[in-house]
Amino acid sequence: MNNTEIGNIGEKNVCDYLISMGYEIAVRNYRIKGGEIDIIAVDDDYIAFVEVKSRRPNSMVSGFEAINKRKRGLIIKTAVDYCYKHPTVLQPRFDIAEVIIDNGVVISIDYIQNAYDATGYNFIF
Repeated sequence: MNNTEIGNIGEKNVCDYLISMGYEIAVRNYRIKGGEIDIIAVDDDYIAFVEVKSRRPNSMVSGFEAINKRKRGLIIKTAVDYCYKHPTVLQPRFDIAEVIIDNGVVISIDYIQNAYDATGYNFIF
C-alpha cells in the first residue's frame, strides 16, 4: 500500500467521522497554487479547514508534528482564498486529524478541533 492510498483511506474515514458528528462535507482536496486543504466541513457555527495526516503505527513523526509553521501558513492562505470565493458568516476553524492505519485498516483517529489559528499570519478572513 503506497502513501497516496493510505492518505485516501485516512481522508475518507475522517469525512465519515465528521458526518457522524453532524458536519456537512463542503469540499475535499481544495487546491490553489501553493496550497491544499484536505477537507472543508461545515456545521451550524463553524467552517472547519481540516488537515488529515495518515500514518503507519510507530511512525517517526506524528501527524500533528508534521504540520509546521510553513504548512499552517499554506493552509491558512488556501482557506482565505476559499472564503473569498465562497463568502460565509461561519467562524473559520483549523483542525487536524491524525489517522493511524495498519495494513489498510484504520486503527485510530485522533481529532483536534481548533488546533491552531491565523495569529501571526498576514491574512484576514
